[in-house]
Amino acid sequence: MNNGQKTLNFPSVSGSNLEGKKYRLPNDFEGSLNIVIVAFRREHTDLIEGWLSSLIEMIGKNTELRFYELPVLNVAYSPFSRWIDGGMRAGITNHEARERTITVYTNKGDFKKRLEIPNEETTHIFLVSRDGRILWRDQGRFTKEKFQRLQDAVKEG
Repeated sequence: MNNGQKTLNFPSVSGSNLEGKKYRLPNDFEGSLNIVIVAFRREHTDLIEGWLSSLIEMIGKNTELRFYELPVLNVAYSPFSRWIDGGMRAGITNHEARERTITVYTNKGDFKKRLEIPNEETTHIFLVSRDGRILWRDQGRFTKEKFQRLQDAVKEG
């Protein structure tokens, strides 16, 4: 299920969703299984949006499944978090989208190393269990093949 890789755990990070609720991840992920899309750049919005309709439909059919968007910024930007998060909040009018978007200010180098993310060129999508184990991963643009592999991983999860 983890594409033949060693088992990774989602790193412990803190953040707040765009409605102001604080999270300590992975402990505060709310589903038995959690789909997490990690993005490093504002330009990644289009990549995330490509996944949205399929993920929202899938979550609607599975009450144990949750979906989160994690914009990850370097901890050096944390003094500006109110301004940055406010800009994101203003740009996202959908309440559910603001609730599932958790901005994380952390040491990006350490975060990427723990998740074996080689660079910030694209989004990374993870299926994370309640205890933080990464059960499946992929990256980049939505494809039917990737989505099928994700659905298979959810069934196995």
